Amino acid sequence: MKQFMFMLGVVTSLNAVCDQENDTGTDSVPFSNDVVLEWNEVAYQAFGGKAYQNSLMASRINAMVHIAMHDALNAIYPEFSTYAYTGKDVDANPIAAAASAAHTVLVHEIGDKRQYLDSALQKSLSAIPGGESKTRGIALGKAAGQSIITARSDDGSIGNPISPLIPTSTPGAYRTVPPFDFVFAPYWVDVRPFGLEKKDQFRCVQPPMLNSMEYAKAFDEVREMGRLESLSRTVDQSAYSNFWYEFSEAGWNRVARTIAVDRKLGLLETARLFALVDMAIADAYIAGWDSKFHYNLWRPYTAIRNADQDGNTETLEDLQWESLMPSPPVQDYPSTHSALGNAAATVMANLVGDKTPFTMGSPTAQPVNSTRSYTSLSQAADENADSRVRAGIHFRFACEAGQELGDKVALWILGNHLKPLKQS
Repeated sequence: MKQFMFMLGVVTSLNAVCDQENDTGTDSVPFSNDVVLEWNEVAYQAFGGKAYQNSLMASRINAMVHIAMHDALNAIYPEFSTYAYTGKDVDANPIAAAASAAHTVLVHEIGDKRQYLDSALQKSLSAIPGGESKTRGIALGKAAGQSIITARSDDGSIGNPISPLIPTSTPGAYRTVPPFDFVFAPYWVDVRPFGLEKKDQFRCVQPPMLNSMEYAKAFDEVREMGRLESLSRTVDQSAYSNFWYEFSEAGWNRVARTIAVDRKLGLLETARLFALVDMAIADAYIAGWDSKFHYNLWRPYTAIRNADQDGNTETLEDLQWESLMPSPPVQDYPSTHSALGNAAATVMANLVGDKTPFTMGSPTAQPVNSTRSYTSLSQAADENADSRVRAGIHFRFACEAGQELGDKVALWILGNHLKPLKQS
């Protein structure tokens, strides 16, 4: 991942700051990080678990939940800049505060899951002895949750994600890909970012022209490597195409949970990591949607079956071509799956170090319940991006543009939000 490693070299000073935080910041917080990990999982299950469908909304709510938890804890242990809530209460119980903050956001955003969420809150609070500290923690959490709810009101996120697409015969223009007959959530291009100054702050450069050799090279790669019955794709490449196929925000939140447990991160440290990761993921979606709808590029499925229309003598039409995995109902360029992976990996690499090994599973893994192991976050992000070419659903240049976009979003978030209040 050349862009990722280059950007890591640029931000040596950020790594130094993170090392200082790990040495001096969160060791003083005498509580485990369990409450953050538990409510990250509660949110996932409230969305619908592995069956949920609205990935964009999930990314937004994840960011809100973890910002609320960070702000609540930071109000008790003020070590970083806050995002939405500016109050302080050093006598509040942090577990009650964090759980109540997450619960407040989730009940507001997913009200039909109130019974499940109330049960989860009761579980979190039941282990805390009664008294003023617990009461103050609950009040603090509710206030922090309400602060991010207020901050995100009228952010443009309300709309019907199933949108009809006007048919077109223009070469290169996006057309629906079976089994879908719609384009997903075009209104998301106007959702207000969490950390970026504007949606097109890092808009991707124009993709290759259809009649260019660069386009023909990417076309040939995905046609051969991504076809359903490809003889060029290895067994392992097919395996990781399935493994990373789940929604990217779900997979990378699982990576964050795994890292937080493996590294035995402290409570506030974990809350901040998740808040930054999910802010970066949410903004990578918004920025990626901006570029997708700006360039409106067709998917490989359409490109390969209509290669006679692209004006490129080096591309060959194949009317029977099928991809390994179904194409999501949105434009090709850039790959937001790649953008989200790099955004999350870049944040975590700057907080815990890129050379952080981990092993995890995926609900879309084949064989079922199999796991994959990585020696670094950048290795995982590279495989995540490459999987989209092997699956036949993105051109290589779309994945590279997505990775670069994700790096830029992550570094902006790191450089401008939840920063240490003091550095040694």
